[in-house]
Amino acid sequence: MQRGPGSTARETFDYVIVGAGTSGCVVTNRLSEDGASVCLLEAGPRDTNPFIHIPAGYIRNVFSKTLTWNFESTPSPHTKNRRFPLPQGRVLGGSSSINGLNYVRGQRSDYDGWAQKGNPGWSYRDVLPYFKRSETRLGKGDDRVRGRTGELPISDLDWRHPICDAFIAGTSSLGIPENPDYNSGDQAGSGFFQRTIRNGYRWSAAKAFLRPAEKRPNVSVRTEAQASAILFEGRRAVGVRYVAGGPGGTVKEVYANREVVLTAGALNTPKLMQISGVGPADVLQALGVTPVHVLPGVGNNLRDHFCVRMVVRLQGIKTINNLVQGPPLLLQIAKWAVGLPSPLAISPSLVHVFWKSDPAFDIPDLEYVFTPASFRAGVVGLLDKFPGMTLGVWQERPESLGYVKAVSANPFNKPEIMPNYLASEIDQRALLNAIKLGSRMLATEPLKPYIHSQIAPGPEVRSDAEIMDWARSTGITVYHMTGTCRMAPEQDPQSVVDSALRVRGLQGLRVADASIMPSMPSANTNAATLMIAEKASDLIRGRKLEPIDA
Repeated sequence: MQRGPGSTARETFDYVIVGAGTSGCVVTNRLSEDGASVCLLEAGPRDTNPFIHIPAGYIRNVFSKTLTWNFESTPSPHTKNRRFPLPQGRVLGGSSSINGLNYVRGQRSDYDGWAQKGNPGWSYRDVLPYFKRSETRLGKGDDRVRGRTGELPISDLDWRHPICDAFIAGTSSLGIPENPDYNSGDQAGSGFFQRTIRNGYRWSAAKAFLRPAEKRPNVSVRTEAQASAILFEGRRAVGVRYVAGGPGGTVKEVYANREVVLTAGALNTPKLMQISGVGPADVLQALGVTPVHVLPGVGNNLRDHFCVRMVVRLQGIKTINNLVQGPPLLLQIAKWAVGLPSPLAISPSLVHVFWKSDPAFDIPDLEYVFTPASFRAGVVGLLDKFPGMTLGVWQERPESLGYVKAVSANPFNKPEIMPNYLASEIDQRALLNAIKLGSRMLATEPLKPYIHSQIAPGPEVRSDAEIMDWARSTGITVYHMTGTCRMAPEQDPQSVVDSALRVRGLQGLRVADASIMPSMPSANTNAATLMIAEKASDLIRGRKLEPIDA
């Protein structure tokens, strides 16, 4: 790495933001709309790859070597010491440029729970206006809880498949009601997913929030800019050092008159803090960095959703497997190109079921995702040659805790990531019950005419022990890492940020991404991350939207 040309003048902005993912794009837009100067640093490239913008490109992009960080976990002891790929977006838009496009807010109780844990201002009534502000709901919905004028379009499915309707009818026969809007605060039931898609194209946070902001003269967006250290004067964050152009590139510094805001995500935000001298004492000592502030919670409390996928081979019907392989794919491309409904413009999962692993529970703790497609041997990207359907499921609010820690002060080295899936007996029990219920969903009368055979788990998997062995052997992440810079009251020894998202014990430094979540929302994490970024922007500016009772 080479130092940039010397200069007596600091390059200074009002705010320096690290990470142009979902949060970074939103915060850049909001902080710059009043004229404040903002510098946004992104380690990855611009989002010019055309497969980013085609929804079906998800299958290609989620494991892309150029659009993700290529993270991999350490062996996870409760899942047969398997290593898990942990995709996180490394491109403008971050994971909103490579994710599965489904928009899921979670439940009212998720956010009331955050407030009850000692985080004032984060109850459902407090955060609802921020959910509303970011979205333009393009379908039906109660305007008390849904936004109509935001930057991000939230659309309904425009391509339907009869096996989806049969699946929903089957879940109804099990006593699970249909839910017309699972993003209303009450998610229990089944229905079709809402997506961040408009007119057949993905709408990432970069497209929705950063494009308008980049047109402002007070915004500077720098790609291929790897943050290497937060710069401190005493205990005040004053800027960021970064490397332009990748390993061996030029070392540069940019300074903030007001604040440095970390929006690098649940894996990279704690890593950057640690290599900058903020984190657990033992981690800082092992890195050989000079401590700025010992903060034990940095990198701890990692939570993620662990998903298993049940696969059924079908008969007498064509599924996505048959429609997007070989010559039929050409027809679907033509339909997509002229704006007609096509499986190229859908999210990977079409149908949701939010339900309970125990009938005694008051609210759902499971999320099921259904699609009329199946992947060869469970490998994402390789569709089976025969017609198939897949039902995935995960426990929404896992108790198992992992960690992330830097293993080198070199910013280009990957951190050690331990997801620790299924460490909690609560998680194990919930997943076992989820698989049993899922098997019932796949065997209902409306589906029976189409079923050829169950592929996974196979017929040899019967006992509870065999089911859990299969789950440990085949389960995967759904890329929802959270919690590594946890928001909590001061008396919590694992607290990293306060309820205003200020890093405890330091000045001029905030965190505004999924790492601050006190617990996982009952949801895919993109919607909640958007909300956090919206609220963070107002906290930084000293503003507040009025709570909504709905």
